[in-house]
Amino acid sequence: MTRVSGLDQPEPGRPGGGQDDDLRALFGHSTAVFASLAGPAHMLESANPAFFAAIGDTERSRTGLPLAELMPELAEQGLIGLLDRVYRTGQSVTGRDRRVVLGSGADGREAFFDFTYEPRLDAGGNVTGVRVIGVETTQVRQAQRLTAEQAALLEQIARQAPLADVLHGMARVIEELAPEEVLVSVLLADADGRHLRHGAAPSLPDFYNQAIDGIAAGDGVGSCGTAAHRRQSVIVSDIATHPYWADFRELAEKAGLAACWSTPVLACDGSLLGTFAMYHRTPRSPQDYDLALARIFAGTAALAIERHQAEQARQAAEAREKAARADLAFLLDASTSLAHDLDATQTLQRLADACAPALAPLCAVDVVESGRVRRTATAAPDAGRAALLASHIPVYDAADDAVARVLASGVSEVARRTPTGPGPWHDLGVTGYLCVPLLDRGTPFGTMTLLSVGDHTFDGHTVALAEELARRASAAARNARQYTHRVTLARDLQAGLLLPGVPEVPGADVATYYHPAGEGLDIGGDFYDVFPLRDGRWAFMLGDVCGRGATAATTTALVRHTARAVAPLLSGPQAVVEAVNRALCDRPGSHGTGFVTLVYGQFTPTATGLDIELIRAGHTAPLVVDAAHTVRAVDASGLLLGVAPDPHVSPRRLQLRPNESLLLYTDGLTEARAPDGEQFGDVRVAQALAGSPRPPAAGSLIDSLTDAVRVFTGGHDIDDDQAVLVLTATGE
Repeated sequence: MTRVSGLDQPEPGRPGGGQDDDLRALFGHSTAVFASLAGPAHMLESANPAFFAAIGDTERSRTGLPLAELMPELAEQGLIGLLDRVYRTGQSVTGRDRRVVLGSGADGREAFFDFTYEPRLDAGGNVTGVRVIGVETTQVRQAQRLTAEQAALLEQIARQAPLADVLHGMARVIEELAPEEVLVSVLLADADGRHLRHGAAPSLPDFYNQAIDGIAAGDGVGSCGTAAHRRQSVIVSDIATHPYWADFRELAEKAGLAACWSTPVLACDGSLLGTFAMYHRTPRSPQDYDLALARIFAGTAALAIERHQAEQARQAAEAREKAARADLAFLLDASTSLAHDLDATQTLQRLADACAPALAPLCAVDVVESGRVRRTATAAPDAGRAALLASHIPVYDAADDAVARVLASGVSEVARRTPTGPGPWHDLGVTGYLCVPLLDRGTPFGTMTLLSVGDHTFDGHTVALAEELARRASAAARNARQYTHRVTLARDLQAGLLLPGVPEVPGADVATYYHPAGEGLDIGGDFYDVFPLRDGRWAFMLGDVCGRGATAATTTALVRHTARAVAPLLSGPQAVVEAVNRALCDRPGSHGTGFVTLVYGQFTPTATGLDIELIRAGHTAPLVVDAAHTVRAVDASGLLLGVAPDPHVSPRRLQLRPNESLLLYTDGLTEARAPDGEQFGDVRVAQALAGSPRPPAAGSLIDSLTDAVRVFTGGHDIDDDQAVLVLTATGE
């Protein structure tokens, strides 16, 4: 006999589902039993149908026999003795929740009763028999025990006990408390709901559990597969004859299984969580009690499974979050390292160091330079393997080389084997590789190759992390190359605006110093020059152009080249400075409008020193340092150049005797700041010069001054360019 029905659905006319009905089925309806016994032999005269239903055997459902003959099992349980006492004494006997075994052997069943034995009296008050009145409480008692066990299971679920423990305990509870022998199984659905996996089946043989582990959820695939597919309970009362079990009949026979009732375990949203099955060793159809039991414990299983899945989802989310934080921390640390300085080679070496061993045991970085591949960086666990890896240079246009292919395609390549093409793969123990392109505006300029050894492999997560790191490293390397190119360009331009070298000047020791502000990316506005004139005379200048960069360079070039062009043609420093001022005032607006401060002079070496005539145009006052290291400022006045047609400059003449020096400097030195913001100032300039070594020399004066500034600023970057020019008379 087979019964298939949607028992998880409420019956028509029963709103809100069948849980209340299930509970009523479990607790049952208390049924009163009645029997009338006569004489000392307790002859059964009459009984109601509930009495005969309770004793459970149709052959015993008759009257006219002594009760001890009809139900011999009662004597050894003391119940016949109680009847004798009531008959003998005329006193009633009452029992509460008395356990009674009805029947014997395999046909016996345990039952519980509340009962009263009371005497039957005739008109004269004599006892003629015993009247039995009782209520069977077996079903209520069983349901209460099941409810208590279910509460314990719910407490386990609330404590987040392991799912296997909850399901195993649930199966054991049902098996121990069910009125008849039953074997419980719980199967769990895969995430896609297409297959069922072993969950718990403590009493089924291991070979059976292993055989059905992973069965498909499909129509006609046993009781459980069909219930999972239909999302309805499936009752197979006789496995031996039912078509659903055609593929599993021999397995069930080997396991001693004859009936299987399977109920789907469904989530709140109706999705499949698994199945709850009750097996029997003899063909059997379920009663209402059995169906209610299945539904209630399927709900308990659903709660346990959903709680387990929610906990797994929470743990998975935490693991993903932790992994994401670790990835972000790794990328941030690596990015910080890559941006540590603006040297392209060092950037790529830091890339290799970041990858090994974090992403792979070995790493090599190759770049293309002048049509050839150059191995720029390597990282390995020891120096020997690092040297071996560094000795291998890929071939740029080799079709069998992974680096060449990635350079050509711009697409990452990953494999669980050694790279194609020649290389020290055997000596390094390489078992796999990941080659990622380094791109500059979409064009590969190099590759990062990660190499596996031993059991290490590359998964999708590692590939994605490596590609992101390569992207950041490519940007850092591009910035470093651009920075290097810009610094080189700025230095080349700056060099063209300064002396290529200090000239040899008869009778004078000449020294210069120039230090640009910042990182040297912009052309500075400070400049100096020393060049020869006719008749043994020499010209010198030091100035400061307002601003920095290309516009400042244009103005610097205009001042220097104008001075060099007109100095041989004009009578003296004043005429040269006035010519420079006219050139600045007449320049196009596109060439800049900034002013210039300048000290320009001419000197003639003599036997007694240097005869100097100079012009100061708005610049810091020159300083004279005599042989005794006394420092004094040269008093000369004049306006800024490039502001007004007439700068109102006037020449100042002086003579430097042997071992005396003239020092010109820009305000980048006096305005240099200590960490607390205080400026270096003119007084400290004089003190530094006064404390310089003796005998005085042009170079030692500059060293004393710049060292003092460096100590004062604490070695911090300066905010303005610094330039110094020193002329020291030698008398030679």
